[in-house]
Formats: sequence, structure tokens, C-alpha cells
Amino acid sequence: MATLPNPLPALATDPSGREAGLDLPPGRLVDETIDGTWHEPLLWYADEPAAPGAWAGMLSARRTAGLHPLLVHGGHRKEWPESWDLSPESVSYPGDHDAEDVLAEMWEGLEDDEWPGPAAAPAGSSADPDKEAAEVASILTDEGSWMHGARLALVPARRSADIPAAIGWTGPVNHEDDVARLSAVLRSWEDRFGIRVVGLTFDQLVVSVAAPPTTQEEAEALAAEHFAFCPDNIQQGRHTTLSAYAAHQVLGQPAWTFWWD
Repeated sequence: MATLPNPLPALATDPSGREAGLDLPPGRLVDETIDGTWHEPLLWYADEPAAPGAWAGMLSARRTAGLHPLLVHGGHRKEWPESWDLSPESVSYPGDHDAEDVLAEMWEGLEDDEWPGPAAAPAGSSADPDKEAAEVASILTDEGSWMHGARLALVPARRSADIPAAIGWTGPVNHEDDVARLSAVLRSWEDRFGIRVVGLTFDQLVVSVAAPPTTQEEAEALAAEHFAFCPDNIQQGRHTTLSAYAAHQVLGQPAWTFWWD
């Protein structure tokens, strides 16, 4: 795997990012990991809360600098990325994993029933994933949202699904200690459902969904994937059966939120 160029170190001497075609507000670079200082910054994030259109306003950074926009939040722990126990050294490459194999293995560790297989992509959707992501990000930053106060971040990554792996995120460590395997699943959801990784906290992940399931049958098939990916969503959530979870959290939903205990 070829290493991606990382434009973040240049922000140490060019904080606004103008040389890379950016116009950044004041912020900081994060190189703190659970093992000490990483050899290069893993992400940049702003000092102040993001305005509703901030995520959409940074989409151009993906094209001009290879940086993907993200919302980060201190969460109930009030811990920001420098305190997230990031562990890039423990992460493999998402492209080395097959999403269906990952989900099947996780399912078999949770259920006696045979893995039902991956959900089919909904037919006929023409929604723009980036436009849908911008709308979700705007809602998340609105007053009254649980992510109100989130700050804009930028992450060097090949694609949005790779963001957790790119920073060595350890939110799901009690379920999966190589987050690249979860990014492989997120890549598959990008392809099938038009997801984008929009938000992260210490232990929560929010993705926008451009093409969610449109029938209960489709939603239940995908709910099985969600259960394998993040069992705490169901085992410790409000909807503790796949059918109920599918109806309330998957069917037609423009965003999915995952939380690991």
C-alpha cells in the first residue's frame, strides 16, 4: 500500500492553510496517541464550534488537499481528539479486508444462527452523498442537537470511510481492536448506501446515508449488519430486536449513529 501524502504538517507554519488552497479558522494539530507522540499529525480541528455550513464549506479540501471534513465532539466525557487514546500503530489497511468476511466473523461471535449475508443496495436512488452529508452535518451543529458545539476537523484519508482508520480511532476497541476492519465495512456501505463519515466522539460514530433502505425487509437485512458492526446499538439500545431496530433506526433514516460501550 502506497502511503498518502499528508498535508497537515505544513499547517504548523501555515495555520490558515492558504498555500494548500484552504482558509482555516484557528485550530490545532493532533499528534497525541496512546503510545506517545506520533511522527506526523493525524488530524486538524478548530478551536471553536462549527457553524451549520462549516462541513460543506470544507468539502473542497478533499479535492485540493486530500483532507476529508469531519465533525468532532467532546461527548459526555468532554474529551477532545488529543485525549481519545488514538492508536494508529495498531491499525491495518482497510483495503486488505473483505467487508462481508468481517461482518460474518463478527456475527458468528455474537449469534448461533447462520450469518444471513449482506444486505442488497436499494434500487433507484440518485441522491448525492456529499449533499446528503452536508445536510446531516448542518443538523448536527444546530442548537438542540446532541452534537451542538462540535468542531470542524480535517483528516488525510483516501475516502470518507477510512477516516476512523486514518486517525487510529479506538472508540470500538471493546468490540474490535483493529478499526481498519470497521472501515472496510464503512467502505462497503459507501458503495451500497452512499454513506459518509460525518461525526466522531470518543466512542460514537455518525454517518450520513444517501440511499437508506426503503422497505422493512431491506432494513432488517441491514440491521443484521449493524448488529455485527456495533452490537451495543441493539443490546444496550432502546430497540432490542432486529425488527424494531430496523423499523426505527434504519428504515428511511438519513443518518446512522453507532456507540460502543
